[in-house]
Amino acid sequence: MDKIESLKQLLADAERIVAFTGAGISTESGIPDFRSPGGIWSRMKPIEFGNFLASDEARRESWRRKFASEATMRAATPNAGHRALVRLYEQGKLQAVITQNIDGLHQASGLPDTNVIELHGNGTYAACLQCAQRYELEWVREIFSAGERLPVCRSCGGIVKTATISFGQSMPEAAMEQAHEVTRRADLFVVLGSSLVVYPAAGFPILAKRNGARLAIVNRDATEQDAIADLVVHDEIGPTLSRAVGAS
Repeated sequence: MDKIESLKQLLADAERIVAFTGAGISTESGIPDFRSPGGIWSRMKPIEFGNFLASDEARRESWRRKFASEATMRAATPNAGHRALVRLYEQGKLQAVITQNIDGLHQASGLPDTNVIELHGNGTYAACLQCAQRYELEWVREIFSAGERLPVCRSCGGIVKTATISFGQSMPEAAMEQAHEVTRRADLFVVLGSSLVVYPAAGFPILAKRNGARLAIVNRDATEQDAIADLVVHDEIGPTLSRAVGAS
């Protein structure tokens, strides 16, 4: 049995699938992997959360970078891998997607927001760090375009930031708790496009295995958890998952 057929069988046998997605699923939609050689983090040092809070200039630089990359983000659309996950959800098999991505493509593909657990937040909108009031990026852009003025919350006067988790910022407690819960209940845990090197997020496949789930990893390159997986496929996600699910 080839690996596509093996993945197809794992998916068919499972009743409570949890998918764990990383940058690899979004690169197939044209979104760069920030951590890869030549990625933005190899050219620009990430702005630490503490610096963002303490420095107006750090906040301005953060917004400059955001708007410089916004055209790429807005042009990206869900790909075959995203659509295959929607198919599994419609079949009643996929319980949740735990994602390290901030692009909102899982929701754009048709998955309900309640079934997408964003460990690193969402870069498609902004929020007040004090009261959590949501703001659309266009509102921020209008303010910032006038002499690089920094956005301030209209409700409480707090600092407004993209709704993402920066280096040095605490992981979102509610999302982490939900991710732990769905992982423990899973009977099949499918990693899609993650190098599994960023913790604590990379601990979820290990937790799934310890709780009796099968583990499948679909990633272009080898990961440190390949040895514990029931199935490893080193190939592109979209074509691989589409063939296994029978989705277009």
